[in-house]
Amino acid sequence: MNNLFEIAEACLHNPNIDEKLAFTHHAKLLLDNKLLNFNSNQLVQAISQVKFPEKPILQAPRHMPKRKITSPEGVIAFFHAIAHVEFMAIYLAWDLLYRFRGLPEQFYQDWLSVADEEAQHFELIRQHLRSLNVEYGDLPAHGGLWDHAAETADDLLARLALVPRCMEARGLDVTPAIITKFTAQRDEAGVAILNRILTDEVKHVERGSYWFKFICNQEGLEPESQYQALITQYYHGGKPKGPFNREMRKVAGFSDAELDWLEAG
Repeated sequence: MNNLFEIAEACLHNPNIDEKLAFTHHAKLLLDNKLLNFNSNQLVQAISQVKFPEKPILQAPRHMPKRKITSPEGVIAFFHAIAHVEFMAIYLAWDLLYRFRGLPEQFYQDWLSVADEEAQHFELIRQHLRSLNVEYGDLPAHGGLWDHAAETADDLLARLALVPRCMEARGLDVTPAIITKFTAQRDEAGVAILNRILTDEVKHVERGSYWFKFICNQEGLEPESQYQALITQYYHGGKPKGPFNREMRKVAGFSDAELDWLEAG
């Protein structure tokens, strides 16, 4: 199998974790060796056909237990939560390139690279959890991460605004402070993983910003006002709450006007 969209469908419709990771790395290897086929004649299946593993059990955010990372249980719960975020990020990257067709080949190359890096992140955290005698799926997980994908299944601009430029961008805001806490606890392994994720996440958000602006320009839309409109329409609660990491968000393609609007409350 060397067709990008066939591999994407296999990843999205197969709940087996290890096979999903293997498919993802296989596709990236094909891309790197210029053996990947981008023919997109296949019918796009409905987003309701996407399948997830039986574990972890998914819960509403309000039902997730609150734990502090100053305890061993809290550290385990934190990394399990991050593992789930990164696992869902694999789905989100694959679904983005699978669901929206007719774009430049670079679009598909970019989001396959993102999927591959998210898979690497998940593998790093899963190995870290195993060193703590925990397997991914042993704890419950946040059940709302896929909602934004389902809600934007027919709107590429909304998907880009809500996923890389909102959900993923949140990591740029909160991760540096978490790294500081783990550094204080001398958790070198945890700090290394979080630094790796943060470095890659800036690139992922930047790709979201790039393609959001690209498509706005193609459609004759003003990107900043379009971003505000889509966040207002789709984000539960109106818009994200700060504080925002202006420096990292600007590197990742946010404008001062967008950041001023977010910070205005």
